[in-house]
Amino acid sequence: MAKLESSSPPGPVVFHRKPDHHARASWFMKWAVDPVAAFKVLLVPIVGYAAYEAVGCVAPLSSPNPFASFLVVQHRIPGSPDDDPRYQKDVRDFVLIAYYIVFWSFCRIVLAGRAFPAIARHFGLKKEAKVERFGEQGYAMCYFSASGILGLKVMSQLPIWWYQTEHFWLEYPHWDMIPELKQFYLMQAAHWLHELLIMVLGFEKPRKDYYELVVHHAVTLWLIGWSYLVNMTPMGVAVFVSMDVPDVFLALTKLLNYLQMDRLKIGVFVVFFAIWTYFRHWLNLVMLYSIWTEFELVPEIHRRWNPPTGAWLTWWMQWQMFGPIMMLQLLNLLWYGLMWRILYRAIMTSEARDDRSDDEDEVEELAKKK
Repeated sequence: MAKLESSSPPGPVVFHRKPDHHARASWFMKWAVDPVAAFKVLLVPIVGYAAYEAVGCVAPLSSPNPFASFLVVQHRIPGSPDDDPRYQKDVRDFVLIAYYIVFWSFCRIVLAGRAFPAIARHFGLKKEAKVERFGEQGYAMCYFSASGILGLKVMSQLPIWWYQTEHFWLEYPHWDMIPELKQFYLMQAAHWLHELLIMVLGFEKPRKDYYELVVHHAVTLWLIGWSYLVNMTPMGVAVFVSMDVPDVFLALTKLLNYLQMDRLKIGVFVVFFAIWTYFRHWLNLVMLYSIWTEFELVPEIHRRWNPPTGAWLTWWMQWQMFGPIMMLQLLNLLWYGLMWRILYRAIMTSEARDDRSDDEDEVEELAKKK
């Protein structure tokens, strides 16, 4: 990424981009690098929705607003009460996912490409690679804060709060969803599709653990898709919470590291280490143990492959769920080893430096997960 002169206005491109992607990003993928292009894409359904509603006020229309699928969850279950509406899966979910991919792209461009780099320069960071990394970590902190809070809110409305794992199985199939749960799931799907997209297309400079991150993103998307398809969304929410909450503190630690706030950084890292251990390891093991030992709690009538009734949990689905979560746990253990080395060095030398440093950036991202 070329260094911008201080007198130059900020350009639209904010991510590292390989030369062979330049032409593609200039038209089809322009929304992925240009905040104005992304904003225009986001604005079209909003304007269309408002215009359709305005026409409906003058001359009542017989069909639903076609732009609603871009903005809010669809397929409410007929007869569900207004004070407790419930929703099902719907093919229009793909439309909302596509819209949210552009939404997350806009947020990332604004936060990672503009707002946090400005903060970095204000605090004296000059090396462009570090400014770019600072922006990425700032966006990560904002995203995981929002996702973690929303995930906790959704989880608190479900019987599984706090990791009462028997309710993954007793009420299966979980085919009806509260609107917050469906919205949360589709937003998560859009976010991780966007993350995988910018990695594969080279809009972000690869880390040393690039391939581990690609595997992590792919496994995460596999879990999102399958859990949504087979009506296991409560377990999906539990996994999201266990993964997202510690990432807030990871990103905060990285931001403090770039700002060279060493004492505060080490204190936050110790807190992060404890939170990561509990959420990423203990809670993941709790869920793996539940899949291993509590699968038989699924009512026998639903322990079969019968999609019309919402039942998908034939015998082999137990291992289809166990395998990907175990894969996440193995990746977490890989990063956990790095964290132990950093913690030891911080205690012994008062220096917390990431072992994945490279020549361009002294402090590569410690354990950016997905």
